[in-house]
Amino acid sequence: MIETRGVGRFGAYRRLLGLGRRKEIPVSREAARSIVVGSGKGGTGKSVLASNLAILRSQRGERVLLVDFDAGMANAHLLLGLAPRHDLGHVMRGDVDAHGALVPGPGGLQLLSGGVGRDVLANPTRRELDRLFETLQPLEYEFDLIIFDHGAGLGYALMTHLAATSTLLIVTNPEVTALSDAYALYKRAHKVNPYVRSGLVLNRALSQESAESGWERFRGAAHRFLGHSPEWIDWIPTDPAVQESVEARVPISLSNPDAEAARSLARIAEWGPLDHAKSARPFFERARGALR
Repeated sequence: MIETRGVGRFGAYRRLLGLGRRKEIPVSREAARSIVVGSGKGGTGKSVLASNLAILRSQRGERVLLVDFDAGMANAHLLLGLAPRHDLGHVMRGDVDAHGALVPGPGGLQLLSGGVGRDVLANPTRRELDRLFETLQPLEYEFDLIIFDHGAGLGYALMTHLAATSTLLIVTNPEVTALSDAYALYKRAHKVNPYVRSGLVLNRALSQESAESGWERFRGAAHRFLGHSPEWIDWIPTDPAVQESVEARVPISLSNPDAEAARSLARIAEWGPLDHAKSARPFFERARGALR
């Protein structure tokens, strides 16, 4: 059963979810493009960006899968107005297969939730992750784009995904602590995967000047200590419409596409590397290799 929340001008959101229907996903001969969205620090608005990015790319006609890999602290389903019966914890335990945990979301995207309070996902062993990745591997041939929304910190699962991905999208805020944690993520990503292509988004900036100042601080430190820096993607302003959409459980790209933050998210969805996030080998094959 899938529940939604949406009142007033959000009421039409129900129709976008296709309640009660699960479409058969066509199989592709090519593995999906896969990107990792991370922040290093909690509370940066990373999941809001990841969920809206999934919707915006799905609206372009792509088959999009959003995987909430936030080790038992997942909230993508809340942001999308969904109530999944199964999640990654059930898949890891073998209660359901990967397809059984998928939930249809707005615009045709599919969600694989990380679950809430799942101890099994907090500190998985190498063997457990390998078994999980093997179970998820067939999904790569049913989607055009897979977006992995990772939680705060530098956990083992994130490290394997950084080693496997060709594209990393870092979400941070102008605050010193957020920039510091984002730098730690960027540094670690290039240590495990020197060829990863990274881009930075400054979220919840009070002004363009604030965003550009944060970017210059990040870029300066990266060049000074690492000799390279991520690409500058864009910035997202502080916008009360975002909090309104979160409380209504309707993503801002649907509830208020003309809001300042929504327009910024639409520009981020056009970031070129999202169209070319390919590796020589499929994502989960590379991730399983990184476990060994």
